[in-house]
Amino acid sequence: MSTSDRIPGDGRDDRPPAGVDRSAANAPGAADRTTPAVPVGHDETTAAHRDETAAPDRNLRHEVVAREKEEYGGIKFGSAFFGWLTATGTAVLLTALVAGAGAALGLGAVEDVEQTAQENAETIGLIGAISILVILFIAYYCGGYVAGRMARFSGAKQGLAVWLWAIVIAIVVAIIGAIAGAQWNILGNLNSFPRLPINEGALTTTGIVTLVLTLVVSLVGAILGGLGGMRFHRKVDRAGLGR
Repeated sequence: MSTSDRIPGDGRDDRPPAGVDRSAANAPGAADRTTPAVPVGHDETTAAHRDETAAPDRNLRHEVVAREKEEYGGIKFGSAFFGWLTATGTAVLLTALVAGAGAALGLGAVEDVEQTAQENAETIGLIGAISILVILFIAYYCGGYVAGRMARFSGAKQGLAVWLWAIVIAIVVAIIGAIAGAQWNILGNLNSFPRLPINEGALTTTGIVTLVLTLVVSLVGAILGGLGGMRFHRKVDRAGLGR
């Protein structure tokens, strides 16, 4: 009898393979055990869609920010000018606070100030220089922050522009004062404005070092402030366009 002529159920070809338990092979639902179980609530379509849309969302945010930066990036001298105004006002306020603190410590009378200055000239000069550097750093950080917040992009460039405004205005005022006379030296006549603690007529080593430190500290403060102001807008972009 050929294989095709064999009758199913005759007991000869219905035997399970060797090594397989006959009772387990004939148990109800045995055929279903070969199919891996799918976890309850598992939605392959939803998981795949979530994986496909996660990367495009991040790419979309970067693309939008890149397009906006390309269109509105670069130095904004208008924002930097308002940053310089902020730095100047902050410096005046902080200088007034430091002067008020000195008066509160018993240096209110002119005679007391002169006597203390003569007795501790070196100490007062060092403290004054440090105070000016701290005031300038805080003031130009505030100015750079304002410029960075207003311009939104290129925070370091906005801080640099604030610093350049200060240099340009100082040069212009110095030229006007040299041509028109000392009465037009606005920064010099403004007692509340922080100034270098050196004699303007003498260009000594101490004066050069103090000048360089002042320029460096104000520049670093302005750049850090500009980066801080720009970082606020990056947080807004992440919240609005997704992470």
